[in-house]
Amino acid sequence: MNALLFDPSFYAVAIPAVLLVGLSKGGFGGAMGFIGVPLMALVISPVQAAAILLPILVLMDIVSLWTWRGIFDRQILVQMLPGSMVGIGAGWLLAAVVTPDMVRFIVGAVAIVFVGRWLYLLYRHGADHTSRQNPVAAAFWGTAAGFTSFIAHVGGPPFQVYTLPLRLDPKVVTGTGTIFFAVTNAVKLVPYFALGQFDATNLTASAVLMPFAPLATLAGAWLVRRMRPEVFYPFTYATVAVVAFKLLWDGAAQMF
Repeated sequence: MNALLFDPSFYAVAIPAVLLVGLSKGGFGGAMGFIGVPLMALVISPVQAAAILLPILVLMDIVSLWTWRGIFDRQILVQMLPGSMVGIGAGWLLAAVVTPDMVRFIVGAVAIVFVGRWLYLLYRHGADHTSRQNPVAAAFWGTAAGFTSFIAHVGGPPFQVYTLPLRLDPKVVTGTGTIFFAVTNAVKLVPYFALGQFDATNLTASAVLMPFAPLATLAGAWLVRRMRPEVFYPFTYATVAVVAFKLLWDGAAQMF
């Protein structure tokens, strides 16, 4: 424990990771949150990085729930949350088989296709193209989000694959995502504990990093509340694309 807590290289990546994830949790560019585990994995294992981040994510969720209270789309939550629970269960069962690198590669590939689809629709139909809610698609992407969130805290891309094309108000997208991932992360605590991920070293590291979490989350919420849709959506798609390539590259580098 002492070696990790007094290692400057750990803080050099862990503090920026928590700040970026906090901005994401506040709603400012959801794709920023995907950076957390990969960034911390530069100095510790991805599994340990995920375990350290989960209690911090739960704290950020509490702050975000208060910040975005009353702003959400009920239909999306009803259709996606059951799938998320299925995805968490699948992740728990396959935790010993599916590696974080495999998940990074798959999520990166899906996100790139997602952004490519948005660019195609933008070219064909313009910026105002809007998709309709679909319970089957919502259940599928909810399951994918729960699974990838459990494995490597990268549930954002599958969630955004379904929600961003709906072209809802940015505040509604953020508020709905806040509830979705607050429930998902809270449920993930049980299997993470059962798998022995919350040892003294990881919990102590989480506690040391927690003071950075609320400030970054509130800053993200402040920024989103002042963003127009014509700025919010291109920005979010762009950050999804950047992180997608990063995930794809990292996953492929370790798998092949």
